[in-house]
Amino acid sequence: MQRIVIFGNSGSGKSTLANEKAGLLSCSHLDLDTVAWLDDRRAPTRRPLIESAKLIEPFLAANESWVIEGCYSGLLDLVILKSTEIIFLNPGVDVCVKNCQNRPWEPHKYDSPEEQDTNLEMLLSWVEQYSQRDDEFSLQAHRRIFDNYAGAKREFKSNERPD
Repeated sequence: MQRIVIFGNSGSGKSTLANEKAGLLSCSHLDLDTVAWLDDRRAPTRRPLIESAKLIEPFLAANESWVIEGCYSGLLDLVILKSTEIIFLNPGVDVCVKNCQNRPWEPHKYDSPEEQDTNLEMLLSWVEQYSQRDDEFSLQAHRRIFDNYAGAKREFKSNERPD
């Protein structure tokens, strides 16, 4: 049984690594973006934490092994104690910005590649503020999760892929 939580800044490679790990382990993958937001793409609104938790619970109950990824410390706190390993992707802001600029279209978030591109400038600005922010998406929130976790954990400070 493997239960892996992957977290870090937007553009750090969480989704790519989570997809790779889930494929290698033949297990389920949960992108926390899918439970963090209400479904209205025209006016992105954060789902209340309790509602997100209600969406995560069936996933945990249905899957013995899994990979969960995201940047939401509040949601990560809901699953971290059930994990067997955590991976903190912390390659630096410049790498995250470049990854965001090269990101393929995410149809689960945007209706078209053009719509995704209209959001890029805002995303890059947000990514660049990672170490200055003090919200649940910040470097300090992610560092707290990593430092306080007592189990198996790894931090990667480059785009190098962990095994």
